[in-house]
Amino acid sequence: MIQRIQTVFLFLVVVAMVSMLFLPLWSKTDATTNETVVLTAWNLKSHFLNAQGESASAGDIPSRGTIAIGLLAIAAAVIALYEIFQFKSRLNQMKLGLLNSLLLAATLGTTFYYATYVGNDMVQANNSGDYHAGFFMPVLGLLLNALANRFIKRDEDLVRSVDRLR
Repeated sequence: MIQRIQTVFLFLVVVAMVSMLFLPLWSKTDATTNETVVLTAWNLKSHFLNAQGESASAGDIPSRGTIAIGLLAIAAAVIALYEIFQFKSRLNQMKLGLLNSLLLAATLGTTFYYATYVGNDMVQANNSGDYHAGFFMPVLGLLLNALANRFIKRDEDLVRSVDRLR
């Protein structure tokens, strides 16, 4: 049934993954040149900051595409949305939940790779950069997906226990 609690959790997974597409994930600023590298779900680009801390102009570092993060986030959102409407087959829902967990983990790993290895090498600074709200969306998605899978399994166990009573 579509009014179950796992539907709410799966819908929140969709919201988290879609919001990840529009939020900054990570940034790092070089204190000497005021050049900032910003990681989003689609690219890793740099820009110079003015005295107020606002973006003034494009940076010297060429931007890099990070389309893998965006595609993984979209795939996780689509699978979670499809999983909502598979309520008649709880076994398929559990399989899709497992697949979605793998996609969410891959999204988190890809984001961490681009922030730690690719972006960190673009700007030389003493710190490792700042993680923004978008970076934590796959973690939230993993948690919500695990909760949805737990409640789907609980429903399946309930149905099996009733079948044994017949």
